[in-house]
Amino acid sequence: MISEPITEIAEPLPAPFTPADREVVISVRDVGKMYRIYEKPQDRLKQMLMWRFGRNYGHEFWAVRHVSLDVRRGETVGIIGRNGSGKSTLLQMIAGTLAPTEGEVVVRGRVAALLELGSGFNPEFTGRENVFLNGAILGISREEMAARFDEIAAFADIGEFIEQPVKTYSSGMYARLAFAIGIHIQPDIFIVDEALSVGDVFFQSRCIRKLDEYREAGGTVLFVTHDTYTLERICTRSIVIHTGNKYFEGNNADAVTAYYGLGRTDNTTAHRLETVPVSDTLDAAVISLRRDFVTGDGSAYIEEVSLLDDQGLPAQRFEIGDWMTVSLQARFNNDIDRFDIGIGLRDKAGVLIGGVHTFYSNQSFGPVKAGETQRITAKLQLSVAPNTYLLLIGIVRHTNLQEWHEFYTLWDCYAIEVKGTPQFWGQSYLAGKYL
Repeated sequence: MISEPITEIAEPLPAPFTPADREVVISVRDVGKMYRIYEKPQDRLKQMLMWRFGRNYGHEFWAVRHVSLDVRRGETVGIIGRNGSGKSTLLQMIAGTLAPTEGEVVVRGRVAALLELGSGFNPEFTGRENVFLNGAILGISREEMAARFDEIAAFADIGEFIEQPVKTYSSGMYARLAFAIGIHIQPDIFIVDEALSVGDVFFQSRCIRKLDEYREAGGTVLFVTHDTYTLERICTRSIVIHTGNKYFEGNNADAVTAYYGLGRTDNTTAHRLETVPVSDTLDAAVISLRRDFVTGDGSAYIEEVSLLDDQGLPAQRFEIGDWMTVSLQARFNNDIDRFDIGIGLRDKAGVLIGGVHTFYSNQSFGPVKAGETQRITAKLQLSVAPNTYLLLIGIVRHTNLQEWHEFYTLWDCYAIEVKGTPQFWGQSYLAGKYL
């Protein structure tokens, strides 16, 4: 969990922090990390014996290549990317737990790194003993750690488990204790790799507030996440990593757009809309659907979905109050006498924000025959708070409000952005007036 940087550590950064004193504390120059992949176990031994003679077995895999970046004191820099993009490898090289194959990493200051869950803990030691162990790793005296212990225990809030071996902890308890230790040892640089994702929402909220305090005091944070909402909430700028390379670096909103654009088959579609003939607009607006969370008995299948804005043009980003048109093409694999369509938006926590549903509006469809294809279109007014929302589309048959049967449902299949200044209180608009 806690590690030293790979280069010689300079003296701790002076305090107090002032905005004009933003020197570079992390410098990464053309860094790469290569692994050699072997088809057979014996090839690894052959490589060890024959490398002097120029013989190579297996092939090279570059997890990270040609990445350069600077991070200044007082910044919270977000790093986002798909699974396998090289984010964690990059953080490990910065934290010093992994040596780069090429390039240079220079880190100035004491580093606390929350990388793999539970790393840095001795599973046989109690939570209390691991607090002191991590302090000793960083050269903090037992007396200093004893003075900070009550604050660490209170922040972790794991109760009597602080006196139990950490091998008995849940993943959430690991995360609580790891974060509490890391932030309270007052490092110059705090590296967090998805550690908040395993905690409950209340703990996440507490961590975010603590990170705000830490940054305001001059601390530097590198924060890896898939949660675009949290990234935009706490980061001063963001970097998108894709296939081991730095794909984008800039403000959070543009980084999120670039990140979601990685899921599209053509990132330039939005810039070519005006030249697309009206008859081809739906084809141009077809989105790249995620199908990693699908439920239903397979009696139906959503072949494609198109998203359009107020002007009937393909879009992924909207303003508050805009109308979004969702057009889906569904194929039916069985005869169905009646079915309903639900189209909604969920937030990052999986809470349904709202949507349209034919059952609630008494507009059910059917019957349909096996092999039949239908296109169904609906419009939703996005009277919601600015945020990232996940699209939910389902083909179901409702019996009543409590009973329904799923034919095919795509959960969180696409992300849209809603921007602007809200004119209402909360996450969505409720019509009302003062009397």
